[in-house]
Amino acid sequence: QVQLQESGPGLVKPSQTLSLTCTVSGGSITTNYYAWSWIRQPPGKGLEWMGVIRYDGSTFYSPSLKSRTSISRDNAKSMLYLQMNRLKPEDTAVYYCAARRENSAYCPLVTSGAKDEYTYWGQGTQVTVSE
Repeated sequence: QVQLQESGPGLVKPSQTLSLTCTVSGGSITTNYYAWSWIRQPPGKGLEWMGVIRYDGSTFYSPSLKSRTSISRDNAKSMLYLQMNRLKPEDTAVYYCAARRENSAYCPLVTSGAKDEYTYWGQGTQVTVSE
């Protein structure tokens, strides 16, 4: 059973860089055909897909966040990372990592934040952007 656990600073000041970690257990992040996404939920709003790193290391981002976001991983540590720079108060949200397994390498990319699109979810970590 794959388990995901997010961790991060909690409070970040505007214009600073956010760094979050997702620790994966119970499975390898390089296993075919897993896709590991970062998703966030601002207060009172819906789930927003931010980006994904796939089993082969390829990354894709939401167009609205692409200029500020980077997703990477450490295969040996089984960790996923999210970096977002130039933070704004509207980046305040609960940040989740989530995973799904595609049927093949040729499945269309899922860019939805909907809960039922993903098999595994972390519990989420609150990030507040404020002075």
